[in-house]
Amino acid sequence: VLLITQGEWYSNSTESERAESMQQVAAWWGKMFASGKMVAGHQLQSPETATTVVIERGESTLLDRPLMEAKEAIGGFGILDVADLDEAVAIARSMPQPDGKVEVRPIIDRGR
Repeated sequence: VLLITQGEWYSNSTESERAESMQQVAAWWGKMFASGKMVAGHQLQSPETATTVVIERGESTLLDRPLMEAKEAIGGFGILDVADLDEAVAIARSMPQPDGKVEVRPIIDRGR
């Protein structure tokens, strides 16, 4: 899984710069899906839209905020079908965004 942060460029750029960058990112996603390497993924709405369910001792409460308060937030995710970590890292490195981070993390296969 690729966990993709929305870098500072997004909030520090003009609307035109964001639109241009997002076009490049959209083309990259299309290329990854067409290659069969990306099998699922979505851009996420901003952290301000999050609702967090907190479960403590079997009781749950809702928070109208993200789980974590942080400067960086996950802006999207992608699920890859690749041979190994090296291939996943190569795909993450090819993402055309001005800044940000892409965390590459294996999933646990439960053999569904």
